[in-house]
Amino acid sequence: MTEFLDRDIADQGAALRGGQLRAIDLIEATLARIGQRNPALNAFVHVDADGARHAARMVDDALQRGEDPGPLAGIPIAVKDLIDVRGMPGWCGSKALDPVPATSDARIVAQLRRAGAIIIGKVATYEFALTGPAWDQPYPPARNPWNPAHITGGSSSGSAAAVAGGMVRVAIGTDTGGSIRSPASYCGIVGLKPTAGLVPTGGIHPLSVTLDHAGPLAASAAEAAMLFGVLAGNDAPPRPGQPVRGMRIGFARGWLAGAQPTVVAALDDAASQFSLAGASISVIEMPDYDLFEAAGCVILQAEALSEHLDRLASHYDRYGIDARRNLLTGAVLQPEDLAAAHRLAARLARDVDDILGGCDAIITATTLQTAPAFDDFGDGAAWTPMRTLPFNVTGHPAISLPCGFAEGLPIGLQIIARRGQDAMLCRIAGAFEGLTAHSLIRPPR
Repeated sequence: MTEFLDRDIADQGAALRGGQLRAIDLIEATLARIGQRNPALNAFVHVDADGARHAARMVDDALQRGEDPGPLAGIPIAVKDLIDVRGMPGWCGSKALDPVPATSDARIVAQLRRAGAIIIGKVATYEFALTGPAWDQPYPPARNPWNPAHITGGSSSGSAAAVAGGMVRVAIGTDTGGSIRSPASYCGIVGLKPTAGLVPTGGIHPLSVTLDHAGPLAASAAEAAMLFGVLAGNDAPPRPGQPVRGMRIGFARGWLAGAQPTVVAALDDAASQFSLAGASISVIEMPDYDLFEAAGCVILQAEALSEHLDRLASHYDRYGIDARRNLLTGAVLQPEDLAAAHRLAARLARDVDDILGGCDAIITATTLQTAPAFDDFGDGAAWTPMRTLPFNVTGHPAISLPCGFAEGLPIGLQIIARRGQDAMLCRIAGAFEGLTAHSLIRPPR
């Protein structure tokens, strides 16, 4: 059965429907691989083996009766530990919460179940999606499958480690300032932050109601697209791989200032690959990145403190030290600061709309360096420069996928499209995968 674990979910689904594979066998093989690999990577914090087996038998029974249990029938999926899954505990990465099993599913989990997916377990997050790796959480930080001495990025840390580590093909994460795309970049997989509002966030512990998104992390663009289609309630999920010939792609190269030289070289090569495939590439000038960061940080810190204020008052000592420090920065903000940040965000969104009026997509880096080492966080939180927050601020869809490697660690290409053009974004990502071999390279086992 292990050969099926490394096939994409469309192939797995075809094998299930064709009778070459049973859901229960796929689940048993997945559980065995989690048992083998998770101790080194700390991706899963809860595995529901019995529940997964029960769901798999139901899928097998339905298929045997000639029924169609859904587009994701029998596919094992991991869910970030900020998202409610009925019957599974939820820590949100913090000792400030008692891990009482959820009594209902988050909306996106319910949609996955209706599509036939099997929720195999919960995966690690940084504390309340706030900070970086820490050792005062209820479970240890997830480790990067490319080099366990390095971080996965966050806060969808376990989602990325589970996919890159080959334990599941797809997982669900959340993204408030880059928490899907940053781990995807550091771990050499695909991460999609959808257009704001397309994927429901009910049943997900909020960080910033304005900036929060949920979406897929996957081994390929096609699998991310398939999962997105289910999460967004689309009957026909987007199909990646459409040629990019004739497309106009703007290269936000100015945003690479200060990046690791190998990251700049990889992004230049990615732009060249698009050009060789027939796309029209032009270097574009984006608004000052610092403006996006200023607006996004004020909104995030103000809304995060509002969300946690009552719990901080009653359980202050149960929060990790980095989370407390992060949350308390919101205390200096006044209502007029938040109002000004929202006005700036609206202006920046219009500016990006104008830029995308002259091109079909924008490309830039996801992160400006490869995954830092855990040693860099010995004294607490450390700065990890990214280019992701702007598109939480503006609501545009953005996807990260591998575009190269430096010293054995992946580099991420970020592609941005017009709001509502998530399907086209997936097609462009799929086309890039077809132009290079980056997505075929897997971590050492």
